[in-house]
Amino acid sequence: MRCGGGGPAWAMFPDEVWEQVFSFLGSDADRNAAAAVCRAWARAERRSRRRVFVGNCYAVAPAAAVARFPEARAAAVKGSPTSPTSTSSPATGAAAPTPGSPPWPRGGPSSRSSASSAWSSPTTASRPLPGPSRTSACLPSPPATASPPRASPPSPHTAGIYHCMMVVRPFLENRVALFELSVWHYGDSDYRVYEKENLRELDLQENMIEENCSHWLSHFPESFTSLVNLNIACLEGEVNVSVLERLVSRCPNLKTLRLNHAFPLDKLNILLRRAPQLIDLGTGRFDAEYYPELFHKLESAFSGCKSLRGLSGIWEAVPAHLPALYSICEGLTSLNLSYATIQSPDLIKLVMDFIEDAGLAAVASSCKLLQELRVFPSDPYGEAAQPPVSLTERGLIAVSTGCPMLHSVLYFCRQMTNSALITVAHNRPNLIRFRLCILEPHTPDYLTFQPLDAGFSAIVESCRDLCRLSLSGLLTDRVFKSIGAYADCLEMLSVAFAGDSDAGLHYILSGCKSLKKLEIRDCPFGAKPLLANAAKLETMRSLWMSSCAVTLGACRLLARKMPQINVEVIDERGGGPSWELRPNDCPVEKLFVYRTLAGRRADKPPCVWIV
Repeated sequence: MRCGGGGPAWAMFPDEVWEQVFSFLGSDADRNAAAAVCRAWARAERRSRRRVFVGNCYAVAPAAAVARFPEARAAAVKGSPTSPTSTSSPATGAAAPTPGSPPWPRGGPSSRSSASSAWSSPTTASRPLPGPSRTSACLPSPPATASPPRASPPSPHTAGIYHCMMVVRPFLENRVALFELSVWHYGDSDYRVYEKENLRELDLQENMIEENCSHWLSHFPESFTSLVNLNIACLEGEVNVSVLERLVSRCPNLKTLRLNHAFPLDKLNILLRRAPQLIDLGTGRFDAEYYPELFHKLESAFSGCKSLRGLSGIWEAVPAHLPALYSICEGLTSLNLSYATIQSPDLIKLVMDFIEDAGLAAVASSCKLLQELRVFPSDPYGEAAQPPVSLTERGLIAVSTGCPMLHSVLYFCRQMTNSALITVAHNRPNLIRFRLCILEPHTPDYLTFQPLDAGFSAIVESCRDLCRLSLSGLLTDRVFKSIGAYADCLEMLSVAFAGDSDAGLHYILSGCKSLKKLEIRDCPFGAKPLLANAAKLETMRSLWMSSCAVTLGACRLLARKMPQINVEVIDERGGGPSWELRPNDCPVEKLFVYRTLAGRRADKPPCVWIV
């Protein structure tokens, strides 16, 4: 149907109609697609978007985000990426590989500062806030008359990680979520809280935070009652318990509460009695000395939480306290013991690879609704005196066979076969995330001694909705040819100790239509595929390469060829001549390439050179 002017009839609808229509689009991808249809839709979409996700804090300036989405009331900001091939192993005990330990280190590279200075300095405060509501950030922001945030110069140990404050823009009314930021520093003299009566979520997730103020929660005004999600699990220091109790008690809609390791067990029952409506709980320490009165208080408090569906935390658990949880077990749909350190040789089998193949077989026979499987290594470096645990490909096959809803796998093991991977691909074509971490680099199929190309090729050919993939073991360029040809939905790829030549990287960059993040470590990939597929980098969020065959001259060529992306070379060893004096054939230790609308960042440490 067309209107009188010859255009489609829907083109005559006012923006207000389309803003209402777009409000039903939940995903950012759908909204981006709608905004690309025509100018009218782009105008309506930008004014109807209430949530903003910034996947790389260096990619856009806050002022540009405010101008682009003037009605935004919630934002999630990710800092600099974690180190390549990161596998989200828990940061406790032996299960946390240290950076530099092959093949799957955990933790962000220390060469990048905590966040873009544009996101960590109080700007845009003078911009009028949209709407009549009183809005502000409940994160550190000094007033105009105050001294700037304290900053520590980089030391050889921090290698340029700055102690800076994360400041959430004043236009964010409802949600503050910070992910994977390196260091967030605050103290009594730095901490200021805007009156932000509509804030619903404060989610500090996988951040490294230095704190010297235990009373920051007291800066929430007494009239503040809107909190729905409070996640402070990453905080290292003590939290003022009495202040937290008052905050929890005056927020009747609080559904998610995740406490940090320091929160004492003898105070947990008080919080639970004040928030029986909780749906997701992350506890603190579970190691208080056992005595009947405390146990009965805990048991009574947990029995009153009829809506509880998710449980995590349980740090340093004493087994005698665990029966207090029995009353909620029947209703749980999520039990995350990744960070639990249970003081019992039997119960620890529930946490890491001590579960072994027999335990996974029991999971497969009992947990028919299981959707996500994560198995972490108890001894990633083979330093334990006892024999290795019996966790093999058989446990993975069992779960893939017995759990029809399984769609996400993170699996640490020491051996794998092509036939096992082919079986998993056949059993679970609905996988969307598959991260296999064989602890020893270049490990082949232990039965045939062949590369694992056929197995991983089966995964990408059968699981057509796969969006995240981590490779390990002995692999050649053939597997990258399959990935480039079949992984059309793949958004994030992590590779370590794999490939034969530049052809492997060429297959990835010339294929993988949806690729957003590519992380490569210790692979024989050089500059030729980067320069040949430079246009691909403009469509991606970021590329990280370390210990590969890239030279400084190639980085200079790439920067000249693609001026709209930032090319950063990193040398944490130091001691060499200035970057400008280094020859073109100088090898690059680490390379970080990312698309940006904000130009060069101003907060780089000395070990980083923006080409």
